[in-house]
Amino acid sequence: MEAGERKGILRFCPHRYVRSVLDIAPRELWERGFRGVVLDLDNTLVPWQKEEIEAEVANWIEELKRLGIRICLLSNSLRTGRSQRMAHRFGIKAVGWARKPARSGFRRALEALGTSPAETVIIGDQMFTDIFGGNRMGLYTIMVQPLHPHEFLYTRFISRPPERLLLWYFRRRGHLKEARV
Repeated sequence: MEAGERKGILRFCPHRYVRSVLDIAPRELWERGFRGVVLDLDNTLVPWQKEEIEAEVANWIEELKRLGIRICLLSNSLRTGRSQRMAHRFGIKAVGWARKPARSGFRRALEALGTSPAETVIIGDQMFTDIFGGNRMGLYTIMVQPLHPHEFLYTRFISRPPERLLLWYFRRRGHLKEARV
C-alpha cells in the first residue's frame, strides 16, 4: 500500500484512476491489506440522485463483503434517507451529510468501519471532495469516471473543468496511474 497523506497539489491526485468500480478487483484490495472501503454514492455506484444499481455493481459489492472487506457509503447529500436505504439493502454502513472533503465525515466513516486510514480505500468520482478528502486523511484514493453526465450543476460547471485540467497535468507528469487495481 502506498497511501499516506499527500502534500501540495498531489492532494488532488488519486492513487489510481479507473473507468468504473468494476475495474477494481476486490481480491487485489484484500491482498494489498485493505480491510475497509469508503464508497461515494452519486455517479460512483448509481447515477446522480438514483437508487437503481446495476446487477454487476451489486455483485461487486457482494464480492467485497464475501472477502471480509467492510463497506461504508459516504454521501454529501443532505437527504440521508436514500444512502441509508441503499446501505440497508446491502447490509453495509452509511454516513450521510459528510461535508466532503471535511475530515469529520471521513472520520465517521472510519469509525463505522473500524479501520485505520492505512487499511482503507476511498472510491469516488470527484477530485475536490472524494479524492482530496481521502488524501488529506491518508486513505488510498481511487477515482472513477462519473457514471452519467447528469449531476449537480455546481459539480458540472464549477468542479469538472479544473478537475479535467488537473487530470491532464497529473497524467503528463506521470503521477496518475490508470490501471486495474
